[in-house]
Amino acid sequence: MRAGPLRHQVSLQSETQQSDGMGGGRKTWAEYGKTWVGIDSPSGRTSPVAQQLQATVTVELTMRPRKDVQPGHRIYHKSTDTTYVVEAVLPDNAVSMLRVLCSTLPDPMRKTP
Repeated sequence: MRAGPLRHQVSLQSETQQSDGMGGGRKTWAEYGKTWVGIDSPSGRTSPVAQQLQATVTVELTMRPRKDVQPGHRIYHKSTDTTYVVEAVLPDNAVSMLRVLCSTLPDPMRKTP
């Protein structure tokens, strides 16, 4: 089978709770798999958040069917250093591909001019 448009390797991440050793914990993200995806049609929008403009880019990722991709999970694309948040997982009619609708996660460490 040819990969075709599925030429971007990404890491799939889910939220986990990491113990701090004193009865508490903190939220972390653990990789639970890697897969190849196609990244299509980014569209952008801005919204005011806390008196700032917050930019959000929405993309559609195409991948082979998986049962472990859920809304709220993250997809990390190392080549572009971009983290996507899964908003919706939509199988096609033949259940041969998944359309995964995502938004980008803002990087608080990245400086904007």
